[in-house]
Amino acid sequence: MEVRVLRYFLTVAREESITKAAEVLHITQPTLSRQLAQLEGELGVTLFSRGTRKISLTSEGMLLKRRAEEILELVDKTEQEMARQEELVEGTVAVGCGDLLAVQTLGELIRSFIQKYPRVTFDLYTATADHIKERMDRGVTDIGLLLEPVEMDKYEHIRLNRKESWGVAMRPDDPLAGKEKIRPEDLKGRPLILPRRLSLQSELASWFGEDYRDLQVRFTSNLNSSSSIMVCAGLGYSLAVEGSLAFWDREKIVFRSLSPALSATSALAWKRNQPFAPAAEKFIAHLRSSLTQRDGQEL
Repeated sequence: MEVRVLRYFLTVAREESITKAAEVLHITQPTLSRQLAQLEGELGVTLFSRGTRKISLTSEGMLLKRRAEEILELVDKTEQEMARQEELVEGTVAVGCGDLLAVQTLGELIRSFIQKYPRVTFDLYTATADHIKERMDRGVTDIGLLLEPVEMDKYEHIRLNRKESWGVAMRPDDPLAGKEKIRPEDLKGRPLILPRRLSLQSELASWFGEDYRDLQVRFTSNLNSSSSIMVCAGLGYSLAVEGSLAFWDREKIVFRSLSPALSATSALAWKRNQPFAPAAEKFIAHLRSSLTQRDGQEL
């Protein structure tokens, strides 16, 4: 016997009508009738006496009604106790992330998590993927939101469907601001600000092609929020992902996409075979279930 079917049975017993019970349960009458017939077949008894105006319980139906009420009371009590137990989970989850569009997804995941576990707090640390990986290896960060490419051999991870688009940040009065897209040749001889991460420099080198050797790199920067200050000062053009725009003053900085387009993915990762505190374990489980259900991703 399924708990769901027992609830159906009790609703019919209370309403004394399959039609009314189906309306209360928000299911079709044929579906409800089929479920009741299967229940009677499973038990090998007749549960209802069906009259012209209403249906009533047989003696076997009365017995099942008492037992079903006892069973469902115990089920409801257990569910309430488990819910209270979930609320008792507490602690701090350490999360590292960069200036990425995917931080919005991270915020949505944290919001839905704390609705279930209100005692859990989060420690957010902003850094590059390389730095966050070092912190995860040392055990001071539980979960990292990493901009790829990233070496993931030591980590479990979930790749997010949201793309991070590369472009160029510049002052709005700059001549290149009038262009809709920026091509490699547009940046020849111009002072550039590149990401410090070597793996990201390699991605950009592939985009520039042969022009990469002739670039004038004035700065490297670990975070786009820092390079934006240099852009405002007129010291260079910052190659960055669009997600960091949320932290920039749009009146002082404009962003133009690259042509040909260049994009990257990001992933939520944690150390493989690492023991975690209960709060972090619960959050990892929440990431797995939420992202798999929403995006149909495979881990």
